[in-house]
Amino acid sequence: MQSTNAIEIRGLTKIFPRFQLGPLDLTVPAGAIYGLVGPNGAGKTTTLDLIFGLGLPEAGEIQVLDYDHRKDETDIKLAAAYVSPHTSFVSWKYVRRAIRFISAFYPDWDQAYCDHLLRRFRIDPDDKIASLSLGGATKLGLVLALARRPRVLIMDEPAIGLDVLSKKDLFAELLALMGDEDHTVLISSHNLADLERFTDHIGIIHEGRLLAEGRTDQLLEAHRQVSFTLGGEPPGGARLVECDGDRQRVLTDSADQYRQALDGCGATGISVQPVTLEELFTGLVEGRQHD
Repeated sequence: MQSTNAIEIRGLTKIFPRFQLGPLDLTVPAGAIYGLVGPNGAGKTTTLDLIFGLGLPEAGEIQVLDYDHRKDETDIKLAAAYVSPHTSFVSWKYVRRAIRFISAFYPDWDQAYCDHLLRRFRIDPDDKIASLSLGGATKLGLVLALARRPRVLIMDEPAIGLDVLSKKDLFAELLALMGDEDHTVLISSHNLADLERFTDHIGIIHEGRLLAEGRTDQLLEAHRQVSFTLGGEPPGGARLVECDGDRQRVLTDSADQYRQALDGCGATGISVQPVTLEELFTGLVEGRQHD
C-alpha cells in the first residue's frame, strides 16, 4: 500500500567532526509544499544531500515515494529532482547542450514546457552558461528540474540570486506544478516571508535537530507572543525572546494557560499577539527555554 507521505525520514544521523545531524525524523506529506528552515549550519543541505545519496548516513532510513534511499537510488533519481546552488552546468558550455544532454535521461521530459520555462525565465538556449549571472544559473537549474515534471521536487535555496520578478515567476510555476496531488515540493530557504505565503507545511531545524514540524497555519495559530512586565524570572513553559528591564516577551504554545500563570505571579501589562513565521523561527531558535 502506497504511503500518504512523499518523503519519510526516520532516525537519520550523519556525524561530522564538528557537527551531528540527527537523529532526525521528518515527514513531507504527498501533495504538500514543505518549507525546511533553519540557521546556517543547521543541517538543511546535509539532509537534502542525503536524500539523493550524496553521502552516507551513520544511521536512519529515508523513503521517497516508498523507495528506499539505499536500495532504490536510481528510482528516486528518476522520480525526484534536486535543485541546488552548488550544481554547475558549465561543462556543457551552452544552455542548449545542457538541455539536450539532461533531457535524454528522462522519458517524461516535456520539451514544450522546457521552452515555456526558458521564455518565462528569460534564458536564451544559445546563451553561454559561463556568462550567466548567479540568478541566471539558478534559473537554468530550475528549468532543468521543472521540465521533467518530477513527482517530488527538492530545492535548496531556489531563489538565490533571483530578482523580484523572477521569484514571482518561480513561485507561479511551483503553484502550477502543484495543480494536482501527484507532485510534492520540499524547499530549504532563508526567505521566511515567501515560505509563509507559499508553503502549507513547515519544519524548523536547529543544530541538527527538528524543533517543530506541521501545517504552516496550525503552527502559527498554536503559538503566541506574550509581552508583560514582571520583576524576576518569568513562569516556565515558554521561551524567553526578549527582556528589557522588567518588560519581557516570550513565545508559547499555550497562551491561555501562560496568561493565567502570569496573573498568578503578579505580572502587569499583559499583551498576547499572533506570530509570523519569522517570529516563530526566531523564538524557537534563539529563545531561552524556561521549564
